[in-house]
Amino acid sequence: MGTTMTMETIGREGPGWLDVGDDKVNLFGMGRHKLCRKSACAAGPVSLNKRALEAVGDETDASRWLGTLLASQNKVFGTAADALTALNEDLVTNWDRSGMALPVFIDDRLAAVAVARHLEDDGSLLSKLLIEPARRQRLEHALQEAASGPFGRFLPNATDYFWGIREQRVRKLVLKNGHLIEPDRPHGLSIPFERPQLGQALLDGVLLPNLFLMFLALAILPRVRVVGGLRQIGYVALFHSILLAALDENVPQERDLAAELQVRENAWGTRVIDEKTSVREQLAGLPEGALFPDLLRQYRLRTFAETTEDLKLVRENARWRKIGQAGIKAT
Repeated sequence: MGTTMTMETIGREGPGWLDVGDDKVNLFGMGRHKLCRKSACAAGPVSLNKRALEAVGDETDASRWLGTLLASQNKVFGTAADALTALNEDLVTNWDRSGMALPVFIDDRLAAVAVARHLEDDGSLLSKLLIEPARRQRLEHALQEAASGPFGRFLPNATDYFWGIREQRVRKLVLKNGHLIEPDRPHGLSIPFERPQLGQALLDGVLLPNLFLMFLALAILPRVRVVGGLRQIGYVALFHSILLAALDENVPQERDLAAELQVRENAWGTRVIDEKTSVREQLAGLPEGALFPDLLRQYRLRTFAETTEDLKLVRENARWRKIGQAGIKAT
């Protein structure tokens, strides 16, 4: 869950809204002004919008999830991210009573802790890349090269290494004169770009790593395979190439990592399955108590081409089509 997003990203869309078919419920009863300004990872405390949820009772599959949510109607959660994690855990437990699925719910705050742990060690690769001037200069050059390349439009680069949290909102930061600051806000956040201060700010919830650092800490360095949207197919590959360009092949461990990065990609995009029936409706139509085994059997009977309609979403995605056409012209 990318909790750097606001509670409402566009009209009636985002973590603050629950899609119930023909309508949407304001999940926490927050005003629209707050929804579009507050970050999901910082907005809080929150509690469920009981009245709006109870009004959904006529929805055909509401009985499968409404009671689970309303069981937490009197709880107060520290943040919206806490609430979303707890509610999703309850829903999965209710849907799959066989215990076959053991999901792990993570968000940007886990990545913040992971990056903070890296920064505790001045010999860690992440510490060297961020703190040592020569290594950071090389990293920044690799970032600039990637941004100006053919896949540069995929690169999320709206902030310098970290996002700042102030007044329950995520703030863009720039690295200037050895400090992370809010541009054009003299009284905004100002954090020294040093290991102890960065690490403590991450643990205190004042900083969140940007997407590049998040993937380094949670996926690329530990070599964990990740899946995500269509854009992820592009930007995770870019993250690999950026790290590869920033590595020092005179250091044995970095040389080994470079060799691994060159032969093994560790990401692929999801959302290539374009079903006419929504996921929510699919779940509601399955027998209660054994959701995941039944879902697995259902998809095993279909080929990959059938399930993805010959990768229709990839072929028809404007961003990928433009890159594909550029590649054809180049060859």
